Amino acid sequence: MHCFSPARGSYLGTVKAAGHADIEEAVARATITQKTWARTTFAQRRRFLRTLLRFVLENQRSISDAACLDSGKTRIDAALGEILVTVEKIKWTILHGEAALRAERRPTNFLLAYKVNEVRWEPLGVVAACVSWNYPFHNLLGPIISAVFAGNGIVVKASEATAWSSAYFVDIARSALSACGHSPELIQSVICWPAVARHLTSHPGISQLTFIGSRHVGHQVAAAAAQNLIPVCMELGGKDAAVILNDVPDLDRVASILLRGVFQSAGQNCIGIERIVACPGVYDPLVRILERRIQALRVGSVLDGEEADVGAMMSSRPFDRLEQLVEEAVLQGAQCLVGGRRHHHPRFPDGHYFQPTLVVGVTADMAIAQHETFAPICLVMMAANVDDAIQIANRSAYGLGASVFGRDGVALARVAAGLQAGMVSVNDFAVYYAVQLPFGGVKASGYGRFGGQEGLRSLCNTKAVCLDRFPSLLTTSIPSPLDYPIADPARAWRLCVAIVELGYAPAWMARIRALGRIVWSTA
Repeated sequence: MHCFSPARGSYLGTVKAAGHADIEEAVARATITQKTWARTTFAQRRRFLRTLLRFVLENQRSISDAACLDSGKTRIDAALGEILVTVEKIKWTILHGEAALRAERRPTNFLLAYKVNEVRWEPLGVVAACVSWNYPFHNLLGPIISAVFAGNGIVVKASEATAWSSAYFVDIARSALSACGHSPELIQSVICWPAVARHLTSHPGISQLTFIGSRHVGHQVAAAAAQNLIPVCMELGGKDAAVILNDVPDLDRVASILLRGVFQSAGQNCIGIERIVACPGVYDPLVRILERRIQALRVGSVLDGEEADVGAMMSSRPFDRLEQLVEEAVLQGAQCLVGGRRHHHPRFPDGHYFQPTLVVGVTADMAIAQHETFAPICLVMMAANVDDAIQIANRSAYGLGASVFGRDGVALARVAAGLQAGMVSVNDFAVYYAVQLPFGGVKASGYGRFGGQEGLRSLCNTKAVCLDRFPSLLTTSIPSPLDYPIADPARAWRLCVAIVELGYAPAWMARIRALGRIVWSTA
């Protein structure tokens, strides 16, 4: 694999593509090492995470350099989208991971009051993660953090688009294991072409699979995993809407949040704001603010001394499609106030840049409002009222994240409840990810959750265990009328009816009578 910098178009290096034999070896090594790792304590796992955290904090510059070189993003985008969210995940897992995986007591019932019920979360074995290129550091480290803390081994497959940096990023986690006296073989990395990836996603040695990528590829991954009934967590992107209500108190402040949501990582953000749905009272002033500020955005490569607000896109392949979507929207009545075309960088003609774009007057039936652009394109749509805003936001095949901005608590709650999405931020953008709430969507955005307690537990075998409360005093025994072979079926039936009534009759007198029948039937 020949690797190139999206911002410069320059050659970065060559990475050897893995084959079927490499995947087999990776799964085998992780499987062997996991058997020992599964017996480690939570304290040992936290030590690994603290070591990893310390390295990341001390090497933010080099990590951001690698991420910027391989994905084209700005250093600020790398700080927020790569480093901040990664150290948050590490810190949350250190503080709350054990509590999330500690066995829980569950209630019993009257008939089985002598039992103690537990739910335990135990390691699955070896899990896998196939992750996207838009956040090469965070998307790799995130699954590793959770899988390893849950007691699993992991095989991570980075995108071939960011193959150059993945070896360095995975090595950070492997080195942290080594520094703590554990085998780095617990964490395996493979970089392969899509045709070979199927061997990993259908591998019988994989107990769970996390996939972050496109809807089209997601279908293929799910089909491959189904061959061996591998459970899959799917994150397939979105068309996230930000609803702006009429009573927003500070439109300039909200516009700043919207701009971060739209243009973070050049719009290549699965939970980026793809649609702004504004009510009539704020539509015009919001458009004026956005037009002025988007016109001022600078495009370029920060690693080459340029003052850039928006970095490069990963590839120029989508440029024809993006320009066509903008042109079609304009022909259907929308207005392109800023940008709308690819940007030809004077210093880096082979870089992949698209102009920061503002398209207003967009309606829900336009293709640009339905397809995930994954680009630095800001779309503004007008809603007649709150109900209309909810309907517009929900007119999408996707349902990943969403936002709503306003002052009235009742209206905000109404919108948050009405949005068909897996996650909603109120008066903010994507903060659910910064506090480790479960991450995932509905509809075409996929299924399953990673992040938070739910994400950790999804990487475990959820085991239900019933124990005797007083094992030396009281245990289960089969009443003689119900013991095989059943001597008197009529008597056995009367006993069964009495047992059911003892446990579930609503009136205590009925239960007392049932107890009497039980005594009589077993005498």
